[in-house]
Amino acid sequence: MSPLETFETAKAWEQAITDRIYTELKSRLDVADIVSFLVSGGSSPLPIYKHLSKTDLDWGRIKVALVDERWVEPDHDASNERRIRQTLLQNKAAPAQFIGMKTEDETPHESLAEREAAYANLPQPFDVILLGMGGDGHTASLFPEAYGLDIAFESDRNLAAIKATRSDVTGEHILRMTVGLRAIGNARTNILAISGQSKRRIWELAQGETVDRETMPVKAVLELDNITTYWWGPS
Repeated sequence: MSPLETFETAKAWEQAITDRIYTELKSRLDVADIVSFLVSGGSSPLPIYKHLSKTDLDWGRIKVALVDERWVEPDHDASNERRIRQTLLQNKAAPAQFIGMKTEDETPHESLAEREAAYANLPQPFDVILLGMGGDGHTASLFPEAYGLDIAFESDRNLAAIKATRSDVTGEHILRMTVGLRAIGNARTNILAISGQSKRRIWELAQGETVDRETMPVKAVLELDNITTYWWGPS
């Protein structure tokens, strides 16, 4: 199975992930002029971002970019960009350069070439990627059986446009942009942050033979050799 680090409290989990990201970014800053840090949305990583914002990294040399985005305006409550600006890009991390995904275009597909060019200017392979996982087995915006999922899996580009099937997980925001499997697979460090017994079961199921990556996309990511899962839940 994919490497798994377990914790009994949210506080210990948050601190361990913060420390790991800090260590990886610091190590890269010691040898590179600019480093790249790709971040996910959702509520779970927000305390981690707040911790990181207070660390003594040379944030002016760190480019922070999104792992994925709902196709909503940056000031929308559902915007990942909004959450990152409110949590990570504060305090000592305020000097970091931010690269978002949402543009003026009506669909992610229309903006794909423009944002692909922007991501091509990030240090590559990406230095650190922080991922999450949903209750449906998605990660980033790689949703089960979504339109565009095959391209996200097979393309040699960094980004893909996704149209997910509406569900309790996606809500009304089914148009997304996401980093693809190639970008994740090439990264120097991937961290998958999950919590709770139900997600632990999904994590285990995804690595079995009874599911495929189209119905549980996180399976494709867990098959990579550059990812560690950090999980917490009561014993």
